[in-house]
Amino acid sequence: MKESSQCDADYRKLGDAELAARLGALSHPARIEILRCLARASSCCCGEVVGRLDLAQSTVSQHLKVLVAAGLVRFEADGQRSRYAIDRPALQAVAEMLACFASSCCSDDC
Repeated sequence: MKESSQCDADYRKLGDAELAARLGALSHPARIEILRCLARASSCCCGEVVGRLDLAQSTVSQHLKVLVAAGLVRFEADGQRSRYAIDRPALQAVAEMLACFASSCCSDDC
């Protein structure tokens, strides 16, 4: 469990609005599945993700757009293709904020 002062420092890195936006992006099962797919490779194009999932290309593209907008996935143009990769530090920040939030809400001091 993180110390309170460390949790306070983490909170300043990622405010409530940004945390909520990232959690919102994580709130759809297809986006979780896409993140799992992206986690297996350093980067993928949309077609590679479509090939691994039972989703239409337009659906995957829309979900990737949400993940990019939330800052959880990085987008890079690669010629005629678009490459996507998990922004691991951004996802780690969400995990740390949730851990701090849970520890502050679930402490015996409340």
